[in-house]
Amino acid sequence: MFFVGIDIAKRSHQVAVTNDSADIVIKPFNIKNSSLGFSSLIEKLTSQSISMDNCVVGMESTGHYWYPLYFFLIEKGFTVKVFNPIQTAAFRDVAIRKVKNDNLDSVMISDFIRFGRFAETIIPNESLLALKNLSRYRFSVTDICTSLKKRTIALLDQVFPEYETIFSDIFGITSRKLLEKFSTPEEFMDVSTTKLTNFIAKISRGRNGREKAELIKSAAHSSIGISYATDSFSFQIKQLIEQIGFIEKQIEDIDKEMEKILAESEYSVITTISGIGPVLGCIIVSEIGDISRFESPSKLVAYAGLDASVKQSGEFNASQNKISKRGSSYLRRALWLAAFMSLQSDPALYNYYCRLKARGKSHRLCVTAVARKLCIIVWAILNSKQPYSPNI
Repeated sequence: MFFVGIDIAKRSHQVAVTNDSADIVIKPFNIKNSSLGFSSLIEKLTSQSISMDNCVVGMESTGHYWYPLYFFLIEKGFTVKVFNPIQTAAFRDVAIRKVKNDNLDSVMISDFIRFGRFAETIIPNESLLALKNLSRYRFSVTDICTSLKKRTIALLDQVFPEYETIFSDIFGITSRKLLEKFSTPEEFMDVSTTKLTNFIAKISRGRNGREKAELIKSAAHSSIGISYATDSFSFQIKQLIEQIGFIEKQIEDIDKEMEKILAESEYSVITTISGIGPVLGCIIVSEIGDISRFESPSKLVAYAGLDASVKQSGEFNASQNKISKRGSSYLRRALWLAAFMSLQSDPALYNYYCRLKARGKSHRLCVTAVARKLCIIVWAILNSKQPYSPNI
């Protein structure tokens, strides 16, 4: 049997081949991260009578750079093992001489797979991979939108600090339409109360009118906002509002795409759990991946980082331990959001929350406990593929 170790990088990969006796059959060589580079790898292996039937390929899951070569080799019929770089780093530390370079790394990786004591990185199926990509993309886009809103508030705090007292949500439809047209006290003062009333009535579909217009005019008249360079503040606020609208439309499109993929998959049963809609369902199942890799609910709880950390030294045992926060932060974040939602829709989980509160537990700890219980429910539902039925 031959062992092909591949050290992954962005532009090129280093490859080395050893055999059962740990002899180097093919000295480390470089292949480009390209179609021609991948073909040259096959040619090199074939020249030494190495094929998909007599070798195992190993590579680290370095960023996203390993995907093209991995799928290329899989399509060619090769057995490919992928593992976390943390494991190979620990294996490297066993060596007496701690040398790190690409050539030696490829040999070390071939030795690593020869020993065979490692946990493989689970490659998700196509629908799970699509959901994971979209879910993480959604998180990044949502964070951008949140950042833009914070910048808008910071500008308003300087030029028109009273504005946020007039609207419960300054990024609601009515307020947003107003800020697209007027964003400084001077601009609000320049428009008549009648025109402002008509404009507000139109954009709010009759829900607001003269009363809101008079509040705005009064606040603008007595505003303590700075009066220097207001044109630059107005320009920035209007552009930010436009960007926020565009990004929120993108988020809606992402949600629709995620919902479509989830509905066509075997994982749609997760939306029967109280507090978990299509978007949170997509995030949760994509971060979990194949549920069969978690043999018990506690292992999934640990993967979500919702298990209690252990603090022990000698005879000391901490009586109050925080959650470990290890594992997938994306999964933990989604379960937290689902916990808040479930308190409004699931009597069983709400009663559980109330019992903890009655025992003097903090709100944050109680919600964490609900998120942990939700995690256990998710494990059961995904394993059984049966709809959730709460016990009140």
